[in-house]
Amino acid sequence: MSGAAHADREKALAEVPDERRFLSMAEADALERELLEDYRFGRQQLVELCGHASAVAVTKAFPLSSLPRKQRTVLVVCGPEQNGAVGLACARHLRVFEYEPSVFSPARSADPLHRDLTTQCEKMDIPFLSFLPAEVRLIDDAYGLVVDAVLGPGVRTAEADGRCARALATLKRLSIPLVSLDVPSGWDPETGSDAEDGLRPDVLVSLAAPKRCAGRFSGRYHFVAGRFLPDDVRRKFDLRLPGYSGTDCVATL
Repeated sequence: MSGAAHADREKALAEVPDERRFLSMAEADALERELLEDYRFGRQQLVELCGHASAVAVTKAFPLSSLPRKQRTVLVVCGPEQNGAVGLACARHLRVFEYEPSVFSPARSADPLHRDLTTQCEKMDIPFLSFLPAEVRLIDDAYGLVVDAVLGPGVRTAEADGRCARALATLKRLSIPLVSLDVPSGWDPETGSDAEDGLRPDVLVSLAAPKRCAGRFSGRYHFVAGRFLPDDVRRKFDLRLPGYSGTDCVATL
């Protein structure tokens, strides 16, 4: 496909109404299986791609050059599932981008991927908190923003580890900006039925493609991190994603 034809196709996709961009969880699971089984992506590779793109989205929403020193500090809250692994990769990339991340893992995972990503963060001198302050003022005073990588799709608050549920209760009360990865923790990924009483992120980073619950998102910025998807996959799942500018790995919805 020529460069001009590719640009025309991207423009056409970007003009399709938003509701046709959203994936059900069955579709999202099938898309991931396609990447893992047919295209031979590795799980760690996908986590790395999504973690890097999530960090890039943070830099676009909160450019380092525009932030006072205190607001460069980022608390990344990572749960034990795959979204938590993406959060760990995001923290490492934020450090490379010269932000000042810290990590809190309310329920550490024994998964080798989590262990490896944790080791990488520790060797880059990224602090790990031993507990999350119950007094939200202490978090508001210490950090410029928080990244929510606690639950992700497929895990409801009621099903979460009690430590994760307590962390979410604290995050709900924060006054600093909140960035959620893929699905705000605790939301129903299909309906977003917990949106009113759950987390209300300022920024949502949809991984691969937005899930249906993203229709309930009303924050400041919604990014999609799906540049890595092969064209055949985008066509097969009828993904109507926006065009990506230049070499950007995220686009604004």
